[in-house]
Amino acid sequence: MEYRRRELLGASAVGIAAAMGGCLGLGSDQGEGSITGEELALATTTSTYDTGLLDEINTAFQERFGTPVAANAQGTGAAIESARNGNADVILVHARSLEDEFMRDGHGVNRRSLMFNDFVIVGPSDDPAEVGDTEQATAAFEAIASAQAQFVSRGDDSGTHTKEVAIWDESDAEPGGEWYQELGSGMGETLNNASESGSYTLADRGTFLSMRDNVDLEILLQGPIEGGPELLANPYGIMAANPEIHSNVNYDLAMAYIGFFTSPEGQELVGDYTANGEQLFYPEALSADPNFQQYVPEGWQPASSEE
Repeated sequence: MEYRRRELLGASAVGIAAAMGGCLGLGSDQGEGSITGEELALATTTSTYDTGLLDEINTAFQERFGTPVAANAQGTGAAIESARNGNADVILVHARSLEDEFMRDGHGVNRRSLMFNDFVIVGPSDDPAEVGDTEQATAAFEAIASAQAQFVSRGDDSGTHTKEVAIWDESDAEPGGEWYQELGSGMGETLNNASESGSYTLADRGTFLSMRDNVDLEILLQGPIEGGPELLANPYGIMAANPEIHSNVNYDLAMAYIGFFTSPEGQELVGDYTANGEQLFYPEALSADPNFQQYVPEGWQPASSEE
């Protein structure tokens, strides 16, 4: 995937969210089938919550449709598990391998690629492992392990932790020993811990930029948004829980939320959202050249009709 701001489609006469709202009876004229006044259960990542983006989106959604959003911010793994247990109407996460497993198992439907940013490797300014001299994420991790420099891991089955494990797996080094600590914490707490202990860590760009003025850490290896390795790409996806598996979920409301988030209005909110003067996320739902593979697990192909 090429990580650049995609060309957004021009505003249509009727946006996806407006169309969804009309179909479901959302809005000021409440009639039969209206879901106005109900509450959406959203399971999501700590990065979307910690950056403040969800407050922006959810406030706009409630103002438009009169429907509050109950957001449960967890790591991606925990968010997906909540939906597996029927405790979420919709999930917003950032670990495609876990999303694909969720879909293959029948628990998730109507996935959409929503937005992206990237991961960065951050650490103390004196950079004892000389991570700043590396050009690849695997080389950076190998340098940290070789120097036995302090590294703190989220260790929470989140999207960030899943990416960290993937980098270690591709590298020639293994995490462990006194220099490596798993916290079992969200991104914000992990960054604070790294700052206080003078440690390295892997962070999503959005959360780091939103906290940069409050932590004593520097970006030592950039992700693809700033010309770094593609291995540090960080796409976000959103999908509804399957009502055929969990009869208690509010599928109509989940699709209204997905429709709003992926509409021109929702995508504009994503692109315009900043912290400390920095753009945190890049909209990806609307494109002049859409990727239809986003709706299904990566690599999935329909069964051949040939005998």
